[in-house]
Amino acid sequence: MADTNDLTTRDTREAPDAQHALVANGEQLAALLHSDVEEVLLSLLKNPALAETDVAVLLACKNLPTAVIDEICKRRDWLKSYALKKALACHPHTPRLVSLRLLRELYLMDLVQIALLPGVSAELKRNAEDQLAVRLPQLPLGQKITLARRGPARVAGLLLAEGHPLVIPVALDNSHLTAAQVLKALAREGVPESAVHAIAHHRKWSSDYNVRLALVRNPATTLAVALSFLPELTVSDLNELAAPGIVPEPLRKYLEAEVQRRIRASENSADDKEPSDHGQPSKDVKSRAKCSRWTSIR
Repeated sequence: MADTNDLTTRDTREAPDAQHALVANGEQLAALLHSDVEEVLLSLLKNPALAETDVAVLLACKNLPTAVIDEICKRRDWLKSYALKKALACHPHTPRLVSLRLLRELYLMDLVQIALLPGVSAELKRNAEDQLAVRLPQLPLGQKITLARRGPARVAGLLLAEGHPLVIPVALDNSHLTAAQVLKALAREGVPESAVHAIAHHRKWSSDYNVRLALVRNPATTLAVALSFLPELTVSDLNELAAPGIVPEPLRKYLEAEVQRRIRASENSADDKEPSDHGQPSKDVKSRAKCSRWTSIR
């Protein structure tokens, strides 16, 4: 019985709020924008006094009910607003297909912002990057340089693989670029030699072990650069690279020679650790000699 009374009390309390939301204006309307009651918010959307800025305030609430989002998406006059399009595209409760459609209409740097925002879902980030990747071929050089400097890792990697001489150094210095994207660029078929050479001489990426390994594999890497990396590679990786057909034959011979050098060095190191019958006497020999001298003195 108590539960029924509570429910009746709540309904009578909320019903006037929902009705009031239809005609509220000014400060009263502004206060209702922060309501957590779905019926009140749905009534607000029917209020003729509701402005675009008010809808933006609603969309700023990440807990906005899905039903309210759906109603906003049905209003074509609101969807003409770029600010509301962007807010809807980023909202976690916006239907997936609507969000994808809206992403196609966003400006370049807004897509970059979405791709880098920490609170955005992984799927939305990926979709924003997809839109950036689709637009890359048609972009002028100036925008490509801007993207290479400020874009997400995947976009920077794609621009790196394009190989434009003015874009490459900017992309390599991008703070979001990862070794995984550098490796993808090196693995792309037909990656320009200029990109390979720039990676090989970059202060950061040329020090990464996996990038060095990929550079040794890449046919565009010069022999001198590849040879400079060999002393840093493990024997197992050297053996794998020395298999027929992996690298050009001249480099393969150097790889085999490096493997043999490592084996000899390892054997010599092992020999040095073993006791020797000649050269410096062991501690036991020295001890026996000392005892012999004391015996002869006595």
